[in-house]
Amino acid sequence: MTPADRLIAALDTPTVAEAAAIVAELSPSVTFFKVGYQLAFAGGLEFARDLARDGNHVFLDMKLLDIDNTVEKAVENIVRMGVTMLTLHAYPKAMRAAVKAAQGSNLTLLGVTVLTSMDRFDLIEAGYSHDPESLVLIRARQAKEAGMGGVVCSPEEAAAVRAVIGPDMAVVTPGIRPAGADKGDQKRVMTPAEAIRAGASHLVVGRPITGAVDRRTAAETILAEIAAA
Repeated sequence: MTPADRLIAALDTPTVAEAAAIVAELSPSVTFFKVGYQLAFAGGLEFARDLARDGNHVFLDMKLLDIDNTVEKAVENIVRMGVTMLTLHAYPKAMRAAVKAAQGSNLTLLGVTVLTSMDRFDLIEAGYSHDPESLVLIRARQAKEAGMGGVVCSPEEAAAVRAVIGPDMAVVTPGIRPAGADKGDQKRVMTPAEAIRAGASHLVVGRPITGAVDRRTAAETILAEIAAA
């Protein structure tokens, strides 16, 4: 993969018009874009379909979780959108249903392990007895067993996850912050170079790019760091 194949710019905007402006500003340096909840509920699903039709890669961050039949039918429709990657929470039954629905397609299914905004105390509050890394590794193993295309984890766990799932699955890491950048609400973070060296295959970067005065320069700086790593 080229550096451009590895960098996913997060289009976390309130309107499609703002997202389209970011895409225009970052193109052709960036060709991989994330559409998540905020944009999805403002017309972003059609926008994601349009991005894919225009030759871009799309990371559809829906974090699906429901009964098996609902997940299966949702994934069947998402396959028709032409997006590149789709996230669902890494629960074994949901992952198996999604894999069944995506069989024979080019859609890469990603199991979300533990959100990068959560630390050990957040997990305890949510009723989990595991620390973040232990739970991430449990879910990474389950994703591999289910036949998923990859997992989403923080860069702090990337090396341990890579050791568990091997070289072929994707390891997608949010929580990427260039040196000196504000962490915001992220708690488990690394720089782009650190994440790549740890075994990440793809980096999801939002505010350090979309919040920059010169977005293209910010993105190209990260792309250069990925290339050097």
